[in-house]
Amino acid sequence: MTNLFRLPYTYIRPLYEKTDFHRKVISEVRDAHLRESYNRCRGITSRYAKTFYMATRFLPYEKQRSIFAIYGFCRYLDNLVDDAVDLIEKRVVPREEILVKFHETESEIIALYNGEKCVHPILSAFSDTVKRWSIPRNLPLELLNGIKRDLFKSRYNDFEELYDYSYSVASVVGLMSCRVFEYHDHAALDHAVELGIAMQLTNILRDVGEDLNRNRIYLPKSELEQFGITENKLFERRCDETFKNFMRLQIKRAWYYFKSAESGIPMLSKDSRLPVLLAKENYSRILNKIEDNDYQVFSTRAYLNTAEKLAILPKVVLQL
Repeated sequence: MTNLFRLPYTYIRPLYEKTDFHRKVISEVRDAHLRESYNRCRGITSRYAKTFYMATRFLPYEKQRSIFAIYGFCRYLDNLVDDAVDLIEKRVVPREEILVKFHETESEIIALYNGEKCVHPILSAFSDTVKRWSIPRNLPLELLNGIKRDLFKSRYNDFEELYDYSYSVASVVGLMSCRVFEYHDHAALDHAVELGIAMQLTNILRDVGEDLNRNRIYLPKSELEQFGITENKLFERRCDETFKNFMRLQIKRAWYYFKSAESGIPMLSKDSRLPVLLAKENYSRILNKIEDNDYQVFSTRAYLNTAEKLAILPKVVLQL
């Protein structure tokens, strides 16, 4: 940790200014309803995405708010599908009502792109972000349909299918975020897609056990079969050498996408490179944690503690 304190104050300020820092980020928004919407999205990001949240705090305030809004939109939909919980109403939602809420959200998105005022407690901030950064209409609609897929599809035959899903639920988020980060080379969008794929594959490998609890298997069936791993064997949750070899192959693929995505970071505006690189470095190290846990993803969740996240900051700064 010693090296952390040798960094310029501009890099470590967001780690220490807490209440005042949060107040400044949101207080610039003049409209009271919109300010509350952004603040709600900030709270959602802080609660559900601690690693990502730490990285966003290095962004300028305007960009930071917008990333909170994008994440708040994503998390609202994710929680409906994964936990059947409405983050606004704070209640469990019956399955048939989940579809209704997805249709309502789709209508809200179409309406906001038609210039109508949005009063949704979360989508208000997202609507403002969409207008501010000219985010194309097809992106949030594709994200919504990608997340909704989890209501109907719980198995993936091959990596091609899994890639398509990962693009919809993760790469699309990267493409929206790229508008906020700003970029000087259109190729940055291709690398944003790769980073989204890498992060989603990491999520899948980390959450194998949790997904089995929901009767979901995102691991490609054709590749499982190559290792002689049947669905029944997965549900037996045996972390034997065969499964470990399978995981080694999956981790190698995720690393490929992380490495390839690195080329896009210098294409972003200077004020956005640090948080993106920090998020990429922190997230990719979950793969190392899976290896450290001897590939036990059935009962152990791989994560970085706060000290480990902070220890990465000096290395990231040196790469800028």
